[in-house]
Amino acid sequence: MITKEQCRAARALIGWSRSDLASAAKVSERTITDFERGARSPIHASLAAIAQALESGGVEFIPENGGGPGVRLAKPQENDSWNEAE
Repeated sequence: MITKEQCRAARALIGWSRSDLASAAKVSERTITDFERGARSPIHASLAAIAQALESGGVEFIPENGGGPGVRLAKPQENDSWNEAE
């Protein structure tokens, strides 16, 4: 699963507000806020929905591999809806 830091970084990379992410993940904005502040961890299903929404928005999560977990823009695919504006 993703970390609170990855969540914040992913939103920044694609220019999403907490509200945008909450809407895309179908969770409350409070869930996003509390997660990113470290106040509480969302239930597994909500955390998975958050990660999936961000991935659908165009980011790729990089697992812990000795250098720490991270996030980057995913390589655009021809059928990616977020790539159509280019």
